[in-house]
Amino acid sequence: MLESVYETCLAHELTKRRIPSRRQVKIPVIYDGIRLEAGLRIDLPVDNKLILEIKAVEGMNRIYKAQVLTYLKLTELRLGLLINFNVALIKSGIERGIL
Repeated sequence: MLESVYETCLAHELTKRRIPSRRQVKIPVIYDGIRLEAGLRIDLPVDNKLILEIKAVEGMNRIYKAQVLTYLKLTELRLGLLINFNVALIKSGIERGIL
């Protein structure tokens, strides 16, 4: 399935459990003292504590992990999970990013 389907289902599960989350949250970049919209979006920030980045790809690319770390730096959060749903066992598709 598409990443957006997994994101929608995961957001629904979080809502069912009353865990605060939002979808596709824009992140501005501050450059030269100016707030710029650079097209960056977090898939699922959870309870202002955790970033979930959803993928459905054949193989993980290091750019995805860099993406999570960039989001953590820009939001000043410390923990992110990169979740690839295109795997036989979901636990083998989860990578943790920490700042």
